[in-house]
Amino acid sequence: MVTGRVVYGSGARPVPRTWVVLHQVSMGGGGQPIDSTRTDVQGVYRLTLRRPDSSSIYVVSTWHGGIAYFSEPMRPETGAGRASVRPLYVYDTSSTGPAVRIARRLVTVAKQKRDGSRDVLELVELENPGAATRVAADTLRPTWAGRIPPVAIQFQVGQGDISPQAVARRSDSVAVYGPLPPRERKQLSYTYVLPATAHSVSLPIDQGTDEVDLLLEDTAAVVTTPRLDSLPVEEIAGRRFARYRTPPLAAGAALAIAFTVRSLGPESLVPVIVVVAALALGAGFVVALKRRPR
Repeated sequence: MVTGRVVYGSGARPVPRTWVVLHQVSMGGGGQPIDSTRTDVQGVYRLTLRRPDSSSIYVVSTWHGGIAYFSEPMRPETGAGRASVRPLYVYDTSSTGPAVRIARRLVTVAKQKRDGSRDVLELVELENPGAATRVAADTLRPTWAGRIPPVAIQFQVGQGDISPQAVARRSDSVAVYGPLPPRERKQLSYTYVLPATAHSVSLPIDQGTDEVDLLLEDTAAVVTTPRLDSLPVEEIAGRRFARYRTPPLAAGAALAIAFTVRSLGPESLVPVIVVVAALALGAGFVVALKRRPR
């Protein structure tokens, strides 16, 4: 038995008679609904899980205002099939309100590959300070947008709290078109490549950012910014990265990295992307919110 409540907004008002669905998700990414029910007058639901699979995770979903909301992933007790889920919050939607803010930006830069280019992984934590789920007004006005270096090539969206289908590169910016609910941080992941001609790079700070963390495999690279904390070197997947952290940065702040010139090696950032993403995002299953198809 899987039990929980659906509540509305920060006031935690019960949402009665709304449908909730229990999903089973395999580690390979496949999933299927296994039970559904309506909440009672107190917003409480009870879903049946007869044979929990220890190799799968489970999530509960509901819809409100055309937006799907998902619980945290869970692993019910094998055999008993019992789990208690934290309240599932739903909100009204709005395309206006306080600006979505960057709570944290993690930038990982690998050393040069044989062709002289460098792989870059960025993880951006977005926070909606409003009282409603923020949605895109239209294709010209996304939910959120932030700049990346103009020299970046081979841009790709990674796995995160926001569906890759809801993210696009728009000129020198990353645009998010998926909904962002309040109360929780959503992590956006993407990668790009700095070409061999980029011996230095300026990371655009086009909006206030609470914290920027840098991991540089070129441990002799020079970082220039008004204030910077140097942290101990970190080893990831057998590779050493210099670590830096900034205090809050205002829009327009300078943040530049000058790389050293050295012999090229065959290293790739691919295994590091997996490790860093796992550390930053945690081991939980990530389900992206999306609009209900019409």
